[in-house]
Amino acid sequence: MAAIGVFCASSRMLDRRWIDLAHTVGAEIGRRGHTLVSGGGRVGMMGAVAAGARSTGAHTLGVIPQALVDLEVADTDSDDLLVTDAMSTRKTMMIDKSDAFLTLPGGLGTLDELFEVWTTATLALHTKPVVVLDIDSFYTGLLDWLRALVPSGFIRAGAIDLLVVVDSVPAAFEAVERAAG
Repeated sequence: MAAIGVFCASSRMLDRRWIDLAHTVGAEIGRRGHTLVSGGGRVGMMGAVAAGARSTGAHTLGVIPQALVDLEVADTDSDDLLVTDAMSTRKTMMIDKSDAFLTLPGGLGTLDELFEVWTTATLALHTKPVVVLDIDSFYTGLLDWLRALVPSGFIRAGAIDLLVVVDSVPAAFEAVERAAG
């Protein structure tokens, strides 16, 4: 089974449907026998994905910088909670601990994590699948813009091909499991 690094919003100000989506993804991680690797927070979608994973028996590994622990947002219910000195260390550790990556809707932090794992994949620093769950066309505008950068040479077509974009939770897990082997 795979250790799946999930990137998603940690905002407390989200519509319920996004929280429910994250919980569903977490629960599916457990149902399929995978491990969750998360950003180690207990709020927003990040907290919901961890709670969902635990609700179906998944092992949860949270990776969180000390600054966020100090703000009292750490997921202290994680089976393992690793505290780092910085956000950059957190991302590196999440990349190292994950076999695959699944990006749910999110904001700047989620995009930062997505671009980090995607960039390192394009540089062949890892060969782990990078899956984007584009529910309700959440990422369509961004993806269209990125694809438009290919003809001008700003992004290689092969880099775009490294992103696996899906529009449903079942398709996301099929993509992760197919690629993670």
